[in-house]
Amino acid sequence: MIGGVDEAGRGCVLGPLVIGIAVAKESVAEGLLRHGVKDSKELTPKKREHLAVIVRKECGVLVLKIIAEELNELMARHVSLNEIEAMRIAGGLMRLGEGVKRVYVDSPDTKSGKFEKRIRKYFDAPFELVCENKADANYPIVSAASIVAKVERDAEIGKIKKLVGYDFNSGYSSDPVTIAYLEKNLHNPALQPYIRKEWKTITRMRHRKLNDFEA
Repeated sequence: MIGGVDEAGRGCVLGPLVIGIAVAKESVAEGLLRHGVKDSKELTPKKREHLAVIVRKECGVLVLKIIAEELNELMARHVSLNEIEAMRIAGGLMRLGEGVKRVYVDSPDTKSGKFEKRIRKYFDAPFELVCENKADANYPIVSAASIVAKVERDAEIGKIKKLVGYDFNSGYSSDPVTIAYLEKNLHNPALQPYIRKEWKTITRMRHRKLNDFEA
């Protein structure tokens, strides 16, 4: 048995960060390639949703969601995003059953070995941990985790859009539609639980708003 770990929504300013963990026999993981499983960023939303159903059928799947309020609380205490991610991945790995020999993790740390050390601070896994940059493109089992995480993340964003009654697009800080929406709705009470308030994008926006008010 092998496992794969990846996240979705890391660069967002709205909504949760979602971590996907997929586990399967190595032969089953390799067989996912026949279905077209690959890095979720290379797939259309419709294709991701189709493949997520296949992944859930072929693999054991665990989804972890770190909501914006939790991210805000930890980052306000100067816990880095990489550290938060390592903490939650460690918690997920603790829940894996016996028989897992190796888990591949898409590493957010530039030095991928550093991310393994972060994880092992919280859970010294009894199996091999392979933390690599671009693991989501290199290992089908990580691609599978990537797909599940992305589909779950998109579903969460969809719920927020329905709640606020507006399609703000992706929720990413690089998205002009998202930023334009936030500029006008930064203090919308309905949006507050979903804003990552410790993000530089938001702190800069707040300072600009404050300067406008003082002027």
